[in-house]
Amino acid sequence: MVFKIKHQKVANFYGRFNEVSGSFNLNAAAPESSTIEVKVNADSVDSANTKRDQHIKSADFFSVKEFPDITFKSTSTAKVSDGVYDVTGDLTFRGVTKPITARVTDTGTGEGRGGAKLAGIEAVFTIQRSEFGMGFMPGGLGEDVQLIVALEGAMK
Repeated sequence: MVFKIKHQKVANFYGRFNEVSGSFNLNAAAPESSTIEVKVNADSVDSANTKRDQHIKSADFFSVKEFPDITFKSTSTAKVSDGVYDVTGDLTFRGVTKPITARVTDTGTGEGRGGAKLAGIEAVFTIQRSEFGMGFMPGGLGEDVQLIVALEGAMK
């Protein structure tokens, strides 16, 4: 999972989470039956700077000791076009749960190592950090945080 936020109103800053897990069942024939669940280890944040990562993990931002996981669980799915869906669900971050809608794209299916059938999806959405209790450095950091979540999994 990758995130982007504006820093000092002049440049986009990027980071990622190295530990993301979950499951998805994207059903093109019956989108309303689709499900997506994602769990992110907040402590796995990686900004390519150890000192900055420690600050991001602190109570100023993620408060990972108190809130170790970021989770999403879908509640509804609507088809937008072939392979594109609006997925609504509950995002829990820093102990706050809010409904969000993410644009999800079916990125394809194929054969993996050993012949396993694989499928992939990618979601792009934006949250307002203050809605999840992150008000540190107003004016210095943007309010909007864009998230990109790409998942690949074995088909069952």
